[in-house]
Amino acid sequence: MGCVFCKKLEPGLKEDVGLESDFRGSGAADRYGPDPTQARTVSSFAHIPNYNFSTQSTSPAFLDGSTIRGISGTGVTLFVALYDYEARTEDDLPFTKGEKFHILNNTEGDWWEARSLSSGQTGYIPSNYVAPVDSIQAEEWYFGKIGRKDAERQLLSPGNPRGAFLIRESETTKGGYSLSIRDWDQARGDHVKHYKVRKLDTGGYYITTRAQFDSVQELVQHYIEVNDGLCHLLTVACTTMKPQTIGLAKDAWEISRSSIALERRLGTGCFGDVWLGMWNGSTKVAVKTLKPGTMSPKAFLAEAQIMKMLRHDKLVQLYAVVSEEPIYIVTEFMCHGSLLEFLKDREGQDLTLPQLVDMAAQVAEGMAYMERMNYIHRDLRAANILVGERLVCKIADFGLARLIEDDEYNPQQGAKFPIKWT
Repeated sequence: MGCVFCKKLEPGLKEDVGLESDFRGSGAADRYGPDPTQARTVSSFAHIPNYNFSTQSTSPAFLDGSTIRGISGTGVTLFVALYDYEARTEDDLPFTKGEKFHILNNTEGDWWEARSLSSGQTGYIPSNYVAPVDSIQAEEWYFGKIGRKDAERQLLSPGNPRGAFLIRESETTKGGYSLSIRDWDQARGDHVKHYKVRKLDTGGYYITTRAQFDSVQELVQHYIEVNDGLCHLLTVACTTMKPQTIGLAKDAWEISRSSIALERRLGTGCFGDVWLGMWNGSTKVAVKTLKPGTMSPKAFLAEAQIMKMLRHDKLVQLYAVVSEEPIYIVTEFMCHGSLLEFLKDREGQDLTLPQLVDMAAQVAEGMAYMERMNYIHRDLRAANILVGERLVCKIADFGLARLIEDDEYNPQQGAKFPIKWT
């Protein structure tokens, strides 16, 4: 019982027809479409539950309940930086990739108080930029809870050679992993192959029973040295982008207007404009403004309340607000602008069918999350989908979203609807 050799060996290899590798890294920042905000009745947010933590949160994969309780309950825990980080405020602690910290306090949300072991300085750090020392989450090749299609998009982006790889959580086997490798052949060109990394009852890991390892790290090192039945030697970890921090900084929800520099108008709508901006001279953001006197500030800020509570990697993240007129809503900046304008441009016209299907699937994933949270967008269209690096798509403009408080939604008389969806 528990002997792996007694079990029938299932095929380890799972192949997908990989997306084409014609990804381009640059894009025009002025593709943001017009702001479709319409006048509306403001719903009450007094009894909205907190939906910040979804099954697909942007928080680090290792931040489960037991880890957090362990840190705050027993004292200091050692963490390592996964990326470089430049301080945005006086309270921030700057660091470089590989730097180690003692976590002093992790009980106040997504920004932790830490002390650097190298400099001795203390300050706040973004929790999704660090991982426990010597853990699998600290490895460059570990991508955590991403799906097969996300893995393919990452591996097929420019800069990844044949044999580039990543390890991710298995979508089908609890406690298991998947190894995804970029490969090439004459018939298929660039594509990605996937292998199941199975877990032994005794705690080890294997792809094939003839080669078993005590840890995933040992398994990866083995296949770096010999392919041993894989499509190719593991060459380098898949390139990765810095993740968005959860918010601009600790407690940076309501910010001063002077901290935002508006650099270029990206789009214009009925009640305001969308700008490319810079916060504190350090962070590129998108800024949605409200023209004074054209709409109720309360209605405009309702959008911010919804966006603040919804957190998913396929939804544009709200960073902060300026609550005095003219009101600003500050969100993450998506380099390729709206999907509508992107598809009209040459880059969009050169997309392959698998790439287009993947982009649609990303939008569906974000909408499925909103459905689970009992929200309706009510204005989903290409102009309200924003495109970032590596063809990442995120749903934007929650101006017409409305919480479903009952079993069905009953619009109030006089409410405005987008014509195409009426």
